[in-house]
Parts: sequence; structure tokens; C-alpha cells
Amino acid sequence: MVVEGFAGWTRVCAMGIERAAIERFLYHEARLMDNHRYDDWLALWAEDGQVTYWVPCNGDDIDPVVNVSIIYDTRTQLRNRIARLRETLWLREQAPRLRRVVSNVEVESEAPGEVTASSNFILAHLHRHQQLLWAGTSTHTLIPVGGGFRIRSKKVVLINNDEPIPNLLFLI
Repeated sequence: MVVEGFAGWTRVCAMGIERAAIERFLYHEARLMDNHRYDDWLALWAEDGQVTYWVPCNGDDIDPVVNVSIIYDTRTQLRNRIARLRETLWLREQAPRLRRVVSNVEVESEAPGEVTASSNFILAHLHRHQQLLWAGTSTHTLIPVGGGFRIRSKKVVLINNDEPIPNLLFLI
């Protein structure tokens, strides 16, 4: 069952999930990333072996198995990435200030036990007196768990993924 409201504002998926619940989840994830709450962010991810966190390079839909990616992590690699962020001395001295806006949330597809949603984002990043803006699209595959969700996969397509990119000193 799918119920559409004015301009798609209300949507109830076949699994009974409201788009508003997905939006709340994505906003919560953004807040955790902006505030460097790494353990809480990692807890949002599924425990199964299908977890992927992917940021393509030089194209939006390249095959990450045979092409270079900015990030292509499994759950174990996510834990290692977070450990590296914590251990980097100059990040401990002054972590970057981050604020992101998440918008245009759309339910892309539904399958038994999962839903795929896309959204756009703009991220302001300030570190050592230099401010950068990042923008792109995120696609999340979410698994309903209890009253919330867990992330099975996340793909972040930066609009400048074919340009030189500085080190990512934060979660994107």
C-alpha cells in the first residue's frame, strides 16, 4: 500500500513505514556525524556482512571492486576508519566544525525487510581557519529494526568526485 499526500509529503510504504520516519533517521545520522559521535553513528549500521559505505571516485556508478573509490568500506573497515579519526593528533587537538543540511528525501524502492531512500546534502566544513562546502547525494538502504532503522549500505556521490579531493577528516 502506498499513500501519497500533497506533493508527496506523506508516504506510507508497503511495510507501513512513513517517509517522515526515514527523514528523522537521516537527520539523526547527520547530527551524529556533525558532532563526531562516532560510536553512536557506528551503532546505526547493521551487524550483517552486507554492510557497505561507498563514496565513488571519477563517476557516480563505477564498479567499486575494479575501480578506485574515495571510500569503499565494510563494517570492519568502518571501525578502523573511526579509530584512525580518533588517533589523528591534529584532529584530537581541533576537530573540524561540521554542519550539514539534508533535503529532498525520497523513498526510491522497497523490498521485503528493507527500504532504499535518497537525499541531497550540503555540508559546511571548517578546520584550521579554512571553510569548505561539500555537496552531493546519499542513497541509504535501511533495514527496519524495532521502531527504527539500521543502515545496510550508504552510497555518497559527491558532485566533485572527479576533481582532486582533500583528505576527508570527518564522516561524509
